Amino acid sequence: MDRQRRHLLRGALALPLAASLTGNAMSAEPALPALDGRTPAQLAGDEAWWDQVRALYDLTDEVVMLDNGYWGAMARPVLLAYQQATATVNAGNAWFGRREFPPLFEQARLRLAQVLAVEPDELVLTRGATEAMQVLIGSYRRLQPGDTVMYADTDYDSMIDAMQWLQARRGVTPVRIALPEPFDHDGIVETYRQALAQHPRTRLLLLTQVNHRNGMLLPVAQITAMARAAGVDVVLDAAHGIGQVDTPLRELGADFVGINLHKWIGAPVGLGAVYVKRGRVRDLDPYMGEADGDDLRTRVHTGTVNFAAVMALPVALDLHQRIGVANKRARLLHLRNRWLDALRDDERIQLLASPDDRLASAIAGFRLRGQTGMAANAATAERMVKQSGVFVVPRDGLASGACLRATPGIFSTPAHMDALVAAIRAVAG
Repeated sequence: MDRQRRHLLRGALALPLAASLTGNAMSAEPALPALDGRTPAQLAGDEAWWDQVRALYDLTDEVVMLDNGYWGAMARPVLLAYQQATATVNAGNAWFGRREFPPLFEQARLRLAQVLAVEPDELVLTRGATEAMQVLIGSYRRLQPGDTVMYADTDYDSMIDAMQWLQARRGVTPVRIALPEPFDHDGIVETYRQALAQHPRTRLLLLTQVNHRNGMLLPVAQITAMARAAGVDVVLDAAHGIGQVDTPLRELGADFVGINLHKWIGAPVGLGAVYVKRGRVRDLDPYMGEADGDDLRTRVHTGTVNFAAVMALPVALDLHQRIGVANKRARLLHLRNRWLDALRDDERIQLLASPDDRLASAIAGFRLRGQTGMAANAATAERMVKQSGVFVVPRDGLASGACLRATPGIFSTPAHMDALVAAIRAVAG
């Protein structure tokens, strides 16, 4: 390759670097209106302001999309950055991957650390929260045969499987607890207090910050403090928490946290992170063949990553911060409460969501009264799509039975919530 061609190639490869991506992708979009000193609560119902946020997304109108807990749609600036990065990676191939990408990977990790207000060496990027949590659970090595590990019915299926697998791997006894329904703050805390007291050999407790079934937001910091006092480590599944809950990560009190970045942060699909508090790395087994040191990167090995997704992550983080996590949370609760409040007095419908905002997230579960089977809930979801064009999803695993899950996004509207209410009433008969 002659010098001129090398120069042109390197120039093309440089275009979508983190700073260039941010500038190109973000400057193409109009600035969001000023907040004018308004609080998140005041902003939550400002439809004109949220219409400007919604304008950043290209969304299907085929259905009323209320399964935004699966993953979060990329805003147009993030999508543009991702597309530009994909073109760059494809053009540069191994030359780019081996020479240009490593510092971009590190930039993305540093930017995430800034947003989460943690140290860069406490984070490693993964392909999602499931991978992050399985690393944390599977490699946690402060367990002895006869110890107990504990999880709840609200935890995510793959995490429950990992906790149960510890019986074969470590010789421990998995214990499942059922959280109260309907749930309330004091009842949740008391359930964990009693469970820890009943199982004094518990050494590892799985907590899910926001569960994917009924959307309950656990009082994580209070439970974690209680567990720590009992000599129990917490591994926290924050897949649905990071990006929509405004509690800083360190204030949660968990030393081991699995994070998702393609749900409520809005990064491209296939990004997550492991957080391990500095000084706790040696409590995890190193990955196969890695040195047993203090470098968290020796505990996670994902192979070849999605280069373009990592390169677009800083753009997603920038937009996330421009909107503001407290503003996101206030808006999501505003939308959630609109449809829940409309149905609270309808005896045909069982709402699996607390009126206490301390326990609330964007996600909320419901079922038709007495309909606890998975097949029946799946059939109800299908009827809602066919009859009303409203898309919700069935979830199983709660001690009380299956339910349906409705999840607005920050781009959802009050009209979408009203359509959900009408669709539920229609199938309730």
